[in-house]
Amino acid sequence: MLPLTLLILLLAALALLWGLAKNKRRHNLMIPKQPPSPPGLPVIGNLHQLGDRPHQSLARLAERHGPVMLIRLGFEPTLVLSSVEAAKEALKTHDVDYSGRPLSFCWGKLTYNYVDVAFTSYSEYWREMRKMCVVELFNLKRVQSFQPVRTEVTDALIQSVAASAAKRAAVDLGEVSFEVTASIIFKIAFGRSLEGSLMDGKGLEKLLHETTTLMGTFAAADFFPYVGWMVDKLSGLHSRLDKVCERFDGFLEDVIQEHLNSDKIKDNQHEDIVDVLLRIHREHVRSGATWFTMNNVKAILIDVFLGGIDTGAITLVWALAELVKNPEVIKKVQDEIRHWTSGKDRVTEKDIDNLKYFKLVIKETLRLHPVVPLLFRKTTTAKTQMFGYPIQEGVRVFINVWAIARDPKIWDQPEKFIPERFNDSLVDYRGQHFEFLPFGGGRRICPGMNMAMTTIELVLANMLHRFDWKLSDGMTPEELDMEEGSGFMAFKKVPLKLVPVDNY
Repeated sequence: MLPLTLLILLLAALALLWGLAKNKRRHNLMIPKQPPSPPGLPVIGNLHQLGDRPHQSLARLAERHGPVMLIRLGFEPTLVLSSVEAAKEALKTHDVDYSGRPLSFCWGKLTYNYVDVAFTSYSEYWREMRKMCVVELFNLKRVQSFQPVRTEVTDALIQSVAASAAKRAAVDLGEVSFEVTASIIFKIAFGRSLEGSLMDGKGLEKLLHETTTLMGTFAAADFFPYVGWMVDKLSGLHSRLDKVCERFDGFLEDVIQEHLNSDKIKDNQHEDIVDVLLRIHREHVRSGATWFTMNNVKAILIDVFLGGIDTGAITLVWALAELVKNPEVIKKVQDEIRHWTSGKDRVTEKDIDNLKYFKLVIKETLRLHPVVPLLFRKTTTAKTQMFGYPIQEGVRVFINVWAIARDPKIWDQPEKFIPERFNDSLVDYRGQHFEFLPFGGGRRICPGMNMAMTTIELVLANMLHRFDWKLSDGMTPEELDMEEGSGFMAFKKVPLKLVPVDNY
């Protein structure tokens, strides 16, 4: 009797399970197919899978789940794109649908909470700001007008490195690169020399590192709306941000007042960036416009500051690291530089036009080591689609440019440093080739790209022209550690220390 009862119960259970499965299949047929998703945990979703180098973690997940992947970061659905086709879809084909800008807690605090208006979709404000950057701040003529500043600072750098070469002392390329890019940006932006300013090099470096650390810090408010702010407050994030903002605000206020009180008359080609912004502000006031305030001036200056210093320095370090790790490449590029500048004591910006292989080296550095490997400040502005998958409005979007630049379907031997891959190639970094996006792409490409590249090219060319570079402490190229540090910027984790050998 007992076995029969168990058999009946078993059959009933199987029938129930079959019915539930059938209903579930019917229910699933009524729901549009969603992008593939890695399994997550309750409440936190996939946050625990990001790790300290999110671009690498997401690239590994994309290998298993595909180049269009939906993850959940806390309560926030997030679309991760890791292919050329997907990046083109979001940045060009349907860029309006992917043009929103989620205002992260840290970034919003640092930029005075004005970028939420400035960068939400393609608003009138966004168009005015974009026009200001392209036409006034970073146009080619303006970039060329700062040539004397770049030359002066680069010459000072070379003399400083020459002093170390005379002592056969190793140079920390991270510190040197930061000092030169900071000095150039400081003079271009504020019309001041970094040395002897109210914020000296060490103080500035400490402030910038604290700022970039905060920007890469987990902020609960970004992933757990309405409740996350309490966690951030208890963790001390609020107070750290307040201190950084107070320092930035005090410094920028001092710079602005100095310019307002100056009786120097400058023509348009001798203005620094503060001069340009204050001139635009005066023009807006005279016209009766009220949208461009002094706080907006400060927000733009912070963007210039944060976007122009660390990024250039990081690229210089990676370029020298890859060159030292590949002796045949550094010999070839130095031979080219020294051939075209024979008899000269420095490389000029005009000389760089002749350095074809040198430009390939920089391209390959940007491919392997994009400074911002994950483009993440985007959201969908309407219900849309991505390769047939329905995407809801308000979904965050990450574009993994690091993964795309190392995709073996696109690049031969993608992990290797091979500048020759760009020989006779039309692929460029100006945002029109979606397999190579170190500055982003589409209408939101970095407006300071020309300024950054001009600085990187001049500094690196002169360092390679004047000096040979040797590893210290008997290290071989094969032993050089190329691991990335943690955070949203892909800097070299282990400092690069090389011994310069003066070739002058």
